[in-house]
Amino acid sequence: MIQLIFEDLGMHYEVHGEGEPLILLNGIMMSALSWKDHVPKFKEGYQIITYDMRDQGQSARLEEGYTIDVHVEDLKKLLDYLKIDKVNLLGVSYGSQVALLFVLKYPERVNRMILPNATDYIDNYLQAVGEVWKIAARSYDGEKFFDLALPFIYSRPFYDTNLEWLLNRRKMFKETLTKPWFDGLYRLACSNADYDVRDKISKIDKEVLFISGEEDILTPHSHMMEMHEKIENSTLIKLNGTGHALFFEKLNDFMEIINDFL
Repeated sequence: MIQLIFEDLGMHYEVHGEGEPLILLNGIMMSALSWKDHVPKFKEGYQIITYDMRDQGQSARLEEGYTIDVHVEDLKKLLDYLKIDKVNLLGVSYGSQVALLFVLKYPERVNRMILPNATDYIDNYLQAVGEVWKIAARSYDGEKFFDLALPFIYSRPFYDTNLEWLLNRRKMFKETLTKPWFDGLYRLACSNADYDVRDKISKIDKEVLFISGEEDILTPHSHMMEMHEKIENSTLIKLNGTGHALFFEKLNDFMEIINDFL
């Protein structure tokens, strides 16, 4: 593994292995570290690139007033910097939004796409959840943030079978989350209010794999089915008993699906 900083943007990124490039795009509360258990499980022949979007992890912070499009341009600059002409994209949730905006603007730079927990617009429910996350972030309290934000992310089965792990994570949030992290999360949660590509994704001619969670209330299977039906060369797989954090809740099943697609 190589850990580096793209100094022009103050962007932290990591390169794992060699082969056809596959860039992993984080969900809104994630960082490059979130993929540490996934990276070793990718099939051989792929160069896995993880990175922190600005306002995430070890990357630089942004000022208020930006939109999600800034991450689209940052991704292009990172690819140019790494001299990657064409890439596979795996984007989770917020990362899927960045991926869809990117392929619509720079289709020549994309090979295939994997989009777990994706959406093509922010509906009223997602808007309301985003407001809860912003309120939670403004508390600057890791335990309160966990209590307000995380029940939307994990499924009921995961809560029922992993309560001790969740309580430990709640404690970790209290001990480690900082004011810059909360401020960054607040800005990220504000950045996609106008995101809407419903009328555009039918133009995508890439091979796309959608992965939905049976119990995902943020990006439900029914909505992802609508997206799947709009993109001709797409596949939709549902993971039973999982929520919006399906990439973590059923890590091995998630990786098996991805490696079969790759």
